[in-house]
Parts: sequence; structure tokens; C-alpha cells
Amino acid sequence: MNTKFKFVLVIIIFAGGWIMGSNNNVAPVITSSMGGASYSGGFQSVVSVSAVPQRTTKGAVIVVNPGDSIQAAVELAQPGDTIQVMPGTYSETVYIDKDDIHLLGVIQEGARATMDGLGKLNDAILYSGNNVVIENFRITQYKGNGIMGQAGNNLEIRNNVIVDTGIYGIFPQLGTNGLVEHNVVSGIEDAAIYIGMSDNIHVAYNEVFDSVAGIEIENSRHAVVEHNNAHNNTGGILAFVTPGLPIKTTEDVIIRNNFVLNNNTPNFGAPGSIVSGIPAGTGILVMAADDVIIEGNIISGNKTAGIIVNDHSFATTLTMDEESDPNSDRTMILDNVMLNNGYDTIPEVKAVALTELHTGLVDIVHVGSSNGSCIINRHRYRTIGIGGYAECDFTNTDSTESYLLAGGAEPRVIHSSERGEIAYMGVCTGCHSYRGRLIGPSVEIIQAMYAGNPEGLVEYINAPVKKRDNFPPMPAQNYLDAETQMAVATYMLALEK
Repeated sequence: MNTKFKFVLVIIIFAGGWIMGSNNNVAPVITSSMGGASYSGGFQSVVSVSAVPQRTTKGAVIVVNPGDSIQAAVELAQPGDTIQVMPGTYSETVYIDKDDIHLLGVIQEGARATMDGLGKLNDAILYSGNNVVIENFRITQYKGNGIMGQAGNNLEIRNNVIVDTGIYGIFPQLGTNGLVEHNVVSGIEDAAIYIGMSDNIHVAYNEVFDSVAGIEIENSRHAVVEHNNAHNNTGGILAFVTPGLPIKTTEDVIIRNNFVLNNNTPNFGAPGSIVSGIPAGTGILVMAADDVIIEGNIISGNKTAGIIVNDHSFATTLTMDEESDPNSDRTMILDNVMLNNGYDTIPEVKAVALTELHTGLVDIVHVGSSNGSCIINRHRYRTIGIGGYAECDFTNTDSTESYLLAGGAEPRVIHSSERGEIAYMGVCTGCHSYRGRLIGPSVEIIQAMYAGNPEGLVEYINAPVKKRDNFPPMPAQNYLDAETQMAVATYMLALEK
């Protein structure tokens, strides 16, 4: 018997033994998720979800009719006022820089107040005030964002229908204590709902579809994502760390009781952007995020995998950041219903699967190092790379209703000395990391272009022109006052890693 034949025979015998061993019909240990120990970690806050935000005053009601300007009403409004926008079409950008404003679209016989960017305007609604409520609008055909928060606390964005608004649908950035609920968002080239560098957020009862990413929790902490329907996106629900941003972690995220279905839409994200690296067919993705719990979701029909947990090395579009831990630690997977996932997975997952002689469907795949991760009822799933997962010592998150803050967060007060930093974190970092690519070029590239010339950068901020074919056009930031523009330009050009 020649050596080559002996080697092949050994492989056949080993594989046969593995298959026979794996088919032993030994009854597994089944852990019930009902009435067992509940998760005791995470942020501790006892609060009703309906209690946020805390609007302490009621002022005047300002009515906006078709043909009127919503922005003009905002400029007239005082803290505590409600602006009621009647059904009709409004083509403008609205910027709210006051606290305690309720922007309410009136719905009559199904007709909504519709903000239409006509494919020309960049943003529909931008807010930097605290205690801002935005609800009941239909927003469409903007090039940048549907609703973007820029460092405002105690936010509530609900019951909006957002279609084809460019990069982001709903994008609270650098906010604390916020509720995003009952929105329907579709046709977005980055994320339908994107929570950026924020804390104590609740994302619930939204439908997100036909986008690159359905819901993203990025560089944020203490978030509950529940009762959403994420379907027909490239990736359904994501919790990850983007290197190069001022806040370096994503942690303490509960993803529970969502529908995550058929997220197989071809990726149409901007080439080179982070989301452009999401493989079509991703149900839930955890990348370099810590303390993420995945519980009670129905995850079905995602062709690459139902759940992917990986480190930064698996993401080819990322530029590394030595201050960001690249690993996903303490991923906790409880009971989920997983059906027909991984039926047409990518070569990278197939390669990892072969190291465990796994073929066929893929419910869960973990790539990279991980500390403290756990799972219950692992026998239910087709898994790759979770051999190091322990058995979780809890079975549910019933004791955690929400991470919202009892009484609300303190309103953010921006002093003149920190105006540049807050504007940079609340506005610029949505598209620019210090090193590497997000939506726009890195801060390092901007610094090289405008070294010693903040005036030139301010000029560009006010009236940007497209300079690179492989980047989308930058929206004008001319709604920022002149002092803030100069402060953020000076801060960005002086920033060091």
C-alpha cells in the first residue's frame, strides 16, 4: 500500500468516525428559558419605556400648513412648544438647535406630512437640542440622512416612514437616553437605523428592509434592540466597533425578540465603506463588541449565516486602531429560533467550517478570539467556532426592561471651549474616522489637505464640491453658525491620534 493511499485511508477513517460519533443519539441536556435565572449584568435602570424623553413643559402649538416653512416655525418656537405640520409636501432641510421641541407630523385619513428632498437636498431633519421629539413624518428622496441627531440628549424618534434618504435613515449621534420606535425605514445605502456613539438607547418595534444594514449599534453602550422586523437587507442587525472613532467600544447590548429574516439583498454600500464589507445573507453580526446578548429572535433564511461573531481581522475594509480591542468578548447566545440559515454561505465561512469538518447549513459562526462567551442549548444549532463557549449561567433577560435612564439624562450643555470637540464628535465622526474610511475620507487626509488653513476648511464646510469619484458628495454644513464652523475646523486640524 503506497503512502498516498494510506494517507487518504486515514482521512476517510477519521471522517467516518467523526460522522458516526456525531450521530450518537444521546439525549442532550435541555435548559428551559422560562423561569430560570435572569441576566444580572449590564446597566441598572428601572424605568418604563414610555417615560422617555422627559419633557417638563408644555408651550404653544404652532401649525404649519402646505406652502409654509417648517424651519420658519422652528425659528419662532420656544422651548416647550409643539410644531404641528399638516399633511402636504415640504421640500426643505429643518435644523432644530433648541431644547424641548416637539416636531409632530399630523396624519389625517392616512395622509402624512411629507418631506421630499427631490433627490437634491442632503438632509431632512437635523437636531442638536435636548428633549426633541420627532414623529409621524414621511421622509423621502434626500441624499444624506432622513433624521440625524447631533449630540442632543433625551431623544424620541417614532412613527416615521423613511424611504430612500441616502446614507442613513435615522441616525442619533452622540446622544444619551433615546427611544427609536415604530418607524418604517427602507432603501438606505448604509444603515436604516444607525445608533452612533450613544448611550442608553432603546430601539423597538421598527421595520427595516431593502437597506444595506437594517439596525446598527456602533461604538455605543447600553442598548436594547427588541421587537423589530429586519428583513431583506444585506445584514439584519449589527453591533460592532468602528476603529478610529473617539469612543472605542460597543458594549452591553441586548438583541432580543426580533424577526431577522431573509437578509440576502446584494450589498450596495459605498465602495470601501465599512458596510460594503457585510456579506449578503447576514442575519445578526457582532464584531469587536463586548457583552452582547442574543435572545428570543426568529432568525431565518439568511444565506451566509444566522449569527456571525467575529473580530476585526475578518473585516477586510477596516483600518486597524491600536486603541480598539478587536475581539468580541462575552457574547451570550440564549434561545433563538433559527431556520434555514447559511444555505449559500461565503468562501470564508466555508473555509472555517472545513476546519471542523462542518458542511451544510450554518446557524452560528464565530471567528477570532473571545473571552467569557457562553450559550445555552447549543445542540439546537448548526455551529462553527463556538467550542470555547461555556454554558451560560442565566437563561433570559426578563429582569432588564430597558436601559433608559429614570428621570432622563441631564441636558447636554455645550460651553464655548468645547464647541469644536462636540461638533466634531456629533457631526463629523458620522462620516470621518481619524484613520481609515467611513463614508468620507479620514481626518488624516483632511489634515494633510488643509494644514494651517482652517479658513479653507470652513469654506468647504459651507459649500462642498465633489472631489473624489469613489466618495459620495458631502452635505453642506452651513446650518452651523460661523463660530461653530471655525471651532470644529480648528479642532479637526489640530487633532492627534
